[in-house]
Amino acid sequence: MKAIQLTICSLFLAVLPAFSAEPAVPPITEKNPDVNEIPDNVEVATFGAGCFWCVEEFFHQTPGVASTVSGYMGDTKETAEYKKVSSGRTKHVEVVRVYFDPKVLPFDKLLDRFFELHDPTTLNRQGYDRGIRYRSVVFYENDMQKLATEKKIKELTAAEAFDDPIVTAIEPAMEFYLAEEYHQNYARENPDNPYLQNVLFPKLKKLGLKIPTKGGE
Repeated sequence: MKAIQLTICSLFLAVLPAFSAEPAVPPITEKNPDVNEIPDNVEVATFGAGCFWCVEEFFHQTPGVASTVSGYMGDTKETAEYKKVSSGRTKHVEVVRVYFDPKVLPFDKLLDRFFELHDPTTLNRQGYDRGIRYRSVVFYENDMQKLATEKKIKELTAAEAFDDPIVTAIEPAMEFYLAEEYHQNYARENPDNPYLQNVLFPKLKKLGLKIPTKGGE
């Protein structure tokens, strides 16, 4: 299956069965910046796949995902600020940290979602969004995630899943810096945003996913 070139935000092609596993990881905000005790049934993965507003919403609607949070990874704490990152003068990537239950959503299947929700063949770009902060990258948490990502890329390449070579980077996870609170759950807190209405929501509707509402789940 040849990939369709995507624009600006990511596209999600498949949905897993409903998920109701407990306990879920509590949402992370500036008021709750850390989850010190992650439940035994939950693992963490960190992805860069373009604008984190859209990436976060697609992962949020992925059955098997307990919680999502937007942030920055790739540079220092001093540069982990939206205005600085948006300037293009930092090495930070807009990332989404995903807390998931591997018994419901194995990491291999989570990778499938990652490669389906964006175009992994465009270097430092997703649609009209350009810059290192939008690059495609898997920040692996352990050797298993690294090897699984390498294997997935080889499989997709052998299957000629995309018209162009995959340029997704595979890098060890660095310090994660929480994005400003107004970026968290952005689509659900800002459903009137024209960008979301014109770019994200039509894709959600096409895929049969929920259109976020103010404060909705």
